[in-house]
Amino acid sequence: MLRIVLFLVLIALAAAGAAWVADQPGDLVLTAGSFRISTTLPRFVFLLGLFAASVVLVWSVLTMVWRMPGRLRRRRHDKRHARGRHAITHGLLAIGHGDPALARRHAEAARRHAPNDPLALLLHAQSAQLEGNRDEAQRVFRVMAEREDTRLLGLRGLFIEAQRADDAVGAVMIAEEAIKLSPSATWASHAVLGFRCARGDWSGALAILDSNLSAGLIDKQTYRRQRGVLLTARALELETMDRDVARESAMEAVKLAPTLVPAAVLAAKFESEAHQVRRAMKMVEAAWLANPHPDLAEAYAHVKLGDTAWHRLQRVETLAAKTPADKPGYVEGQLAIARAAIEASEFARAREVLAPYLKDPTQRVALLMAELERTEHGDGGRARAWTLRAVRARLDPAWTADGYVSDRWRPVSPVTGRLDAFQWQTPVASLPSDRGPTLESSAFEEAMLAAPPPKRVTAVPSEASVEPPEVAPVPAPAAQDNSPPPAKEAAKEVVKEAAKEAPKETAEQAAKETAEVDEPAVTPAEPANPAPPPAESSPPAATPVFRTRADLSKPASAPIQTVIPIVRAPDDPGIDDEGPSDEFTEQIGTPKAHAKAQAGGWRGFWSRWGA
Repeated sequence: MLRIVLFLVLIALAAAGAAWVADQPGDLVLTAGSFRISTTLPRFVFLLGLFAASVVLVWSVLTMVWRMPGRLRRRRHDKRHARGRHAITHGLLAIGHGDPALARRHAEAARRHAPNDPLALLLHAQSAQLEGNRDEAQRVFRVMAEREDTRLLGLRGLFIEAQRADDAVGAVMIAEEAIKLSPSATWASHAVLGFRCARGDWSGALAILDSNLSAGLIDKQTYRRQRGVLLTARALELETMDRDVARESAMEAVKLAPTLVPAAVLAAKFESEAHQVRRAMKMVEAAWLANPHPDLAEAYAHVKLGDTAWHRLQRVETLAAKTPADKPGYVEGQLAIARAAIEASEFARAREVLAPYLKDPTQRVALLMAELERTEHGDGGRARAWTLRAVRARLDPAWTADGYVSDRWRPVSPVTGRLDAFQWQTPVASLPSDRGPTLESSAFEEAMLAAPPPKRVTAVPSEASVEPPEVAPVPAPAAQDNSPPPAKEAAKEVVKEAAKEAPKETAEQAAKETAEVDEPAVTPAEPANPAPPPAESSPPAATPVFRTRADLSKPASAPIQTVIPIVRAPDDPGIDDEGPSDEFTEQIGTPKAHAKAQAGGWRGFWSRWGA
């Protein structure tokens, strides 16, 4: 609206000016030497306007002609730049959906149309990485690292290629160079921190951690936790070399991370040695409430030097009572009580604590039961049975990081190099699944665990003769599947048929059964009138605990057979039906088998002389 009003005002002013010029009377005379021009004012104004317009037009034409080459160059450059941008865009899209051939074509087009574009260099390097051309990718990344605008990006690419080539030293050197250029580079700081932790350079790792806090890469709470982890690692390393520095590091670590289990255990140990029992107990209790752990229970039990096993048991029960029964860490307290009870010879208390976990025991529960059986009753059989069950039992919680299970706490994950990665949890391999157990408990194991513990009874020898007890005659059993065969010949035929049909591996077993069948049998004289037992006889043999199925089907005894059948042994190759393959043996073979064979004996000797 304002523009319309301004336009109308300008038109009105122009019209007013034209009307004023037209109303002016008289003539306008222009004299230059002998040249004299006389005209009216309106005509002069009109001619002046035409002259000004002509001058502007001529100037515009000259300027356009003068600037034409530059405009053509800029237009050609813009056109190439647009094509390069188009190739870069579609090349990055091709890399995103994993088309190496299309990405390579777009990278070549981008390098041809926009050779100095940073994105063209990036597209070239990534297309080489996608094709697996490591040398070309490293060359492009080196070119990018030499440029000012792409130096950090080139270092990042060289760092990734060094990691792929398993060049840890080269990767760390590149990361340190990147930290000098940009302290806020997260990837570089994490790489240097992980490398220094893996090398055991805890002072250097603490310096990098302080730099990360200054650059704003981590918050205050994360900084306190990670610093406590690094201090704990340094204290564990210097525990036997420099106890003063280890003690200071452990105390600072407990202040920064009071729930860190190894820090609390080590600090409690130092406080216990300094006879600061109450402070040590408070440290362990604070860590126990956050994360119950067997090492904490062990440190709490031995917090006071010189205590008896019964006092340690009482102290462990006090610590375990601080965890409610509905919390996951309640089991750790019960297992700690069982361990302390076994050491204090309170076996009933240990069995009472372990009883709720015997239906589905873990490895630690099974091992505790094995130790309990061995310590209380000296029962090696039941102890071995519990040890076998421990092999098949579920895994207990352990220090786990990125799928790696360790027997001790570590500050850094050996898989990814991540700081404070280990957690006390059940490994993935022991989690419940839809599949059944791979190994089922054996019948021997169940029988040993179900039987009562044996009683140790020592038999006292007596010189007086003891008459054997009278045994009532056992009635003959009815005909069943385990009854002996009616005749010796039938048993022989059965054994022979089984030896023919069975493989070679069972041939020896069949031979043994035949020998047992052929043993002499003591047949009763008359079934109706059995012979009375002798007055003096040897005591009856003890009944075997385990009896195989084959024993049930054997007859009582049989007479010795005159001829024992020959059964081929498993390693017997048998008879070669094709005959010998030796040249000399073929020459002296039987005449019936070979027409041209040489006869043996004096006939063969005589035939060799041409007779």
